[in-house]
Amino acid sequence: MTGADVAASYHPVPYAFERYEPDEMRDRARSWHAEMDRRRSVRQFSTDPVPRGLIADAIRTAGTAPSGAHMQPWTFVVVGDPALKAEIRRAAEAEEREFYQRRAPQAWLDALAPLGTDEVKTHITDAPYVVVLFRHRHGLDADGRRRPYYYTTESCGIAAGLFIAAVHHMGLATLPHTPSPMGFLADLLDRPPNEQAFLLLPVGYPAHDAVVPDIARRTLDEISVWL
Repeated sequence: MTGADVAASYHPVPYAFERYEPDEMRDRARSWHAEMDRRRSVRQFSTDPVPRGLIADAIRTAGTAPSGAHMQPWTFVVVGDPALKAEIRRAAEAEEREFYQRRAPQAWLDALAPLGTDEVKTHITDAPYVVVLFRHRHGLDADGRRRPYYYTTESCGIAAGLFIAAVHHMGLATLPHTPSPMGFLADLLDRPPNEQAFLLLPVGYPAHDAVVPDIARRTLDEISVWL
């Protein structure tokens, strides 16, 4: 594509931006932080049903994420079928047993200990939905030829963060789960070869007796540098 072609393909539109007064900006920032600071990764889920439309709304929000060259290199596969969730759990637990019993170095296991995790993944079958985010390693043209995508890992990471925030904001819970390795998900969910499982996210209400680890987040001073 020539420079002239690139220029011709650029069609800017006015940005509908709403500017707030500083006091309102501060209030919005602090209330959003307070809400997100209540977010926790949940491992015990209720089997109570969740309206399908709420999952769709969270995916729509995730789809607003910025992405390299606006390639939007993601697919969100929503699994609600109990039999398929059971298959996913069996495969995930098989990989997790290998991880916890053989593959993981002791330092990794020590780091996980305060979180109380193990190879038993009840969240996959208890949560009414399991959403698997697939990263597109590259695009595929209609004739099957590869089309390069850019910064796909970073793009999917941002989209996942927006999905998690949207789920929390609507009053549900989720857990970023990364069975290691995750190749079985592409097979079970019949995804094309250019897609790679990135995260498994159960979505639902926390169980009535759900507990979370007693951990603290780092302070602003610990996670920021001002120059």
